[in-house]
Amino acid sequence: MKRPDPREAAVALAYRAGQSAPQVVAKGRGLVAESIIRKARDHGVYVHESAELVSLLMQVDLDQRIPPQLYQAVAELLAWLYKLEAGAALPLPYKALPSPSESTGRTDALLLDKRGTLPNKPPDR
Repeated sequence: MKRPDPREAAVALAYRAGQSAPQVVAKGRGLVAESIIRKARDHGVYVHESAELVSLLMQVDLDQRIPPQLYQAVAELLAWLYKLEAGAALPLPYKALPSPSESTGRTDALLLDKRGTLPNKPPDR
């Protein structure tokens, strides 16, 4: 069994309609990161790899909203995710942040800094 790399990190974000900014709902390194990733995949949450963004988001306290300096980067990722979920494949980055899905009012994304191959599309639901 492969041992987790303690440098691997994962940050989970959630955004609900009406919130001023996405919120860090989980983060960790090593075994904690692997657990976050596994739970995300088990629940059909989109997983995106971005070492630079994860490094910045790891500095945000748990349950806190992301800082204004990260709005544009996270907005581009979420906008791309909304389009992907709607079936419109657009290359990243996409510059506008549309409203969250009407059905749930919530969008979750997991950003991670992890070596290895990761899915680059949401799992089939």
